[in-house]
Amino acid sequence: MHSLLQQDTWRFIDQSITMKNKSPLESFAMDDTLCQLVGQLQSHSTVRTWVHDDTVVLGIQDHRLPFVQEGIQLLNERGYQAIVRNSGGLAVVLDSGVLNISIILSEQQGAININEGYDVMLDLIKLLFPEAGEKIEAYEIIGSYCPGSYDLSIGGKKFAGISQRRIRQGIAVQIYLCIEGSGSERAKLVKDFYSISLKEEETKFEYPNIQPKVMASLSELLNTSLTVQDTVFRLQAVLKQLSNQNTVQALNQEELELYAFYLKRVLERNEKMLSKK
Repeated sequence: MHSLLQQDTWRFIDQSITMKNKSPLESFAMDDTLCQLVGQLQSHSTVRTWVHDDTVVLGIQDHRLPFVQEGIQLLNERGYQAIVRNSGGLAVVLDSGVLNISIILSEQQGAININEGYDVMLDLIKLLFPEAGEKIEAYEIIGSYCPGSYDLSIGGKKFAGISQRRIRQGIAVQIYLCIEGSGSERAKLVKDFYSISLKEEETKFEYPNIQPKVMASLSELLNTSLTVQDTVFRLQAVLKQLSNQNTVQALNQEELELYAFYLKRVLERNEKMLSKK
């Protein structure tokens, strides 16, 4: 287990219910806020959970697709909104069966390199799901959406992806965990989005050729009726084991003012990214 998981105090912010009907842009602004607070030692190291209703979160390269507006229209017709996130990667699907977890750490006591940040999250997920044991692997799953070197999979089927955001000596390591539902159905949606948005046109950037069969939810992979709320309860139990003290603490008034600054910045950036060309 990575030493950074053991903290004197973990701050825990559970937004797995309160964020559901809000835009994921609010979550990205929240993580930016916490990055600054934790990075500047104005807050304890923090773990935050968040869930959003049907949204496809696009990466920076996705908004450059030649027919992206038609792709977004397709998503809208299927009941999904589209936004552009401020961390790396490509399109991912969020819905009520996908739990997002952010680990926010400070580099004030020492640098944390990219791979180390990923390893912290990988070790946390292994603690969360001991029944999966060493079956959880981290390597790129070809044919998945938002492929990366730290795709998490069991038996070659991806159930999670990790990204990072760094601001003012704070690091937010973010993971989406497909807990409930069909991983391949989510992948099919993103496959259709790329098909419409590309129309086989040549581009400088190589977008993924999605194969829905390589993606699954943890409920499917573990053959159990695991739920998002089950996982939140597991996480709270794990954090109690990893620290001397846990504090469940929402943002105070001063922190909310900083959040308003980051939210305005995120909203303006997203509007600019998705403006018609």
